[in-house]
Amino acid sequence: MTMWAPHAEGTPWSHLDEQNTAALIRQLSYVNENSAFYRVKWQKAGIDVKLVRTLGDLREFPFTEKDELRFDQVTNGGLGSYACASLTETIRIHSSSGTTGRPSFIGVTREDAAIWTESLTRVFTCMGVTEDDVFLHATGLSFFVGGLPVKDAIEGIGAAFVPIGTGASDRLVQANDALGGTVLFCTPSYARYLADYMQQRLGRDARSLGLRRVLLGAEPGGGVRAIREGIEAAFGCHVREAYGNSDLLPAFAATCDAQGGNHLLTPDLLYLEVIDPDSGEVLPWETGVQGELVGTSLRRWSAPLVRFRTRDHVVVNTQPCECGRSGPRILCVGRTDDMLIVSGVNIWPSAIADVVETFVPRVTGALRVIVNGYGPAVPPPLHIRVERAGDIDEQLGDEIALAIRERLQVKAAIELVPMNSIPRSEMKTSLIDRIFPS
Repeated sequence: MTMWAPHAEGTPWSHLDEQNTAALIRQLSYVNENSAFYRVKWQKAGIDVKLVRTLGDLREFPFTEKDELRFDQVTNGGLGSYACASLTETIRIHSSSGTTGRPSFIGVTREDAAIWTESLTRVFTCMGVTEDDVFLHATGLSFFVGGLPVKDAIEGIGAAFVPIGTGASDRLVQANDALGGTVLFCTPSYARYLADYMQQRLGRDARSLGLRRVLLGAEPGGGVRAIREGIEAAFGCHVREAYGNSDLLPAFAATCDAQGGNHLLTPDLLYLEVIDPDSGEVLPWETGVQGELVGTSLRRWSAPLVRFRTRDHVVVNTQPCECGRSGPRILCVGRTDDMLIVSGVNIWPSAIADVVETFVPRVTGALRVIVNGYGPAVPPPLHIRVERAGDIDEQLGDEIALAIRERLQVKAAIELVPMNSIPRSEMKTSLIDRIFPS
């Protein structure tokens, strides 16, 4: 299978240690010199960057939290004191989605833009995009890091980039019919929305688009087998997933045609750790390990981050892959702050969706987990609202509850609601509805 950068994608991580250690030392020195935020943070922690000799030395550094960066920008204005490049050195500014708080601005220098393009080109090549494709881009081109940077990567590959944007399903269908689209890039939520929209509003099956691939990103779900297979069935084509983080790199991991998780494609650009989210202990890169992903920039000029907690919970797979890519693979099962605890059992919304999806076509697949307050502790039974696909089925709720009990080991109360009563979205969609006392 084609690799864009065999020197990074096909080389065992241990063989990159020497060059990545040198890159880390240069990056830490640069950050210490140019970022007041990190200089003060490290002084308080008793860290001397001049003493770093190995990648393992990074474990002594404190974590960087998203809320710290937001507060820093609010307090100091602009890109914040953690930024290492001034606005005059910045060629573009993006923003995080703000789904868990105030959006933060992300500066990009000319050098950063080149690195972003490189990482995204590896990602889309891994997912099977070629110069022969007509690429329908159904996400935003504004602040979103999956917009303009994706355009640069797709143009670099040589495919035809069609900027559809969001809120334009009619235009997407028209453009596809006229141009012969082959690849659709969107969120999992939008892929399902589009299939429903075409069936209900246009009277057409999504298979009629004739796509050969649907590429998913920006939210968990594309890596969940049942969800992926549901979208594959709806569109009649292969579905692949990209994974990234707006503060670190727009995307740095993706699934190949062999499946089995998202290949980590940028070991020369981003140093990654998996930690226990509670203790902060660094966990080994071994098959079956689960924890929170933490990232450190190795080649970043405007806003390099050191030990940034993504709050994404991942499962590691280090088994060899037939595609030849040698780095570990990960599956993101959700955000650590979305995890629910029911009678001592950790539950991810994506795992619930995986179970509910097995009941399609008796259900549409749309659901919401109803939680009172912030959680994460939720008293049983777990209230799950599921959208049925047809007439009332007296046994369906009990069957879903039993399947959740058997698969996830928690008691659930299923509320069946009519088709189309759960709102669809063309953007990111949360599976949790939180209810707060008035």
